[in-house]
Amino acid sequence: MKQDFQRQARQSGVNRIVSVAFGTLISLLSTATVVRAQTDYPNRPIKVVVPYTAGGNIDITARVYAKKLSEQLGQQVIVENRPGASTIIGSQSVVKSPPDGYTLLITGTITSALTMNPGLFASLPYDTNKDFAPISLLTQLSLFVVVHPSLPVNTLQELIALAKAKPKQINVATGGSGGSANLAVELLTMASGAQFTAVHYKGNAPGLADTVAGQTSMMIETTSTALPHIRGGKLRALAVTSNKRSPLLPDVPTVAEAGYPDYDVTLKVGMLAPAGTPRVIVDKLAAEVALIARDPATQKLFAEQGSEAISSTPQAFAAEIAADIIKWTALMKKNGIKAE
Repeated sequence: MKQDFQRQARQSGVNRIVSVAFGTLISLLSTATVVRAQTDYPNRPIKVVVPYTAGGNIDITARVYAKKLSEQLGQQVIVENRPGASTIIGSQSVVKSPPDGYTLLITGTITSALTMNPGLFASLPYDTNKDFAPISLLTQLSLFVVVHPSLPVNTLQELIALAKAKPKQINVATGGSGGSANLAVELLTMASGAQFTAVHYKGNAPGLADTVAGQTSMMIETTSTALPHIRGGKLRALAVTSNKRSPLLPDVPTVAEAGYPDYDVTLKVGMLAPAGTPRVIVDKLAAEVALIARDPATQKLFAEQGSEAISSTPQAFAAEIAADIIKWTALMKKNGIKAE
């Protein structure tokens, strides 16, 4: 009986040792597999989700960078448009994807849906600060303050003076409540004390068409879409919203130069991954983006469209997102702006 007990005890000890050894081996193999997957990245096609319809500025940006990344990484980078619900549908699909670097998001970021949605909606199906791993900014784009030529103003100062003399009598077109153009107007109102009447359209295109036709008097619109009408004499540019002048219209001053030094509205596009994506993959993609942004051909391509190729570190990008969420949420709360 005693010998049987000792034999069983020895066998149990051996089993425990074997079990621990086997578990350790499995853990080492699993870790090795993960490390190899990261160092071999990418070893299959990458999908880039764009939460906007095809053909717009952000979609064009995504396709330029996807093509360049395909060439540099040696793997196909596929763009998939998933618009809807103010970019929430496409953004959520990325959040729910495996954090392995094979599903990425390219979206409007600073002064756009990513940082405005937290203030526009009572709740979102993700936490913008926690559920994404920011990789890098890709492009930035200015807006122009434009008016119909029938409005008797030639400078931003004259526009502000007229708006103060006739409160809420100047109609300004926007692409919708809570959109970048709407918030750019609200920010100008706060800075100057002038009061305008916002006319919200379902998108910027119909708002721009009505401003060109003189149905509305004013709009804050992107460089790429406003420029042909400015050059054609159908709109008059009074100021640019970014903190530096546009090289396409260097004679047009910034809003800051016109007397409002803290004013800066710059549309930016960036790349993000799901939270939990390995740092080595995030850093690799950020480095690849930086190479693309510095390429003279890329810079020339975007300059011709009125935007600028840029890059950033993941840390700096994350900080910008967090700061802009605070900025725009406060502005929307103060002015009672909510999604339509």
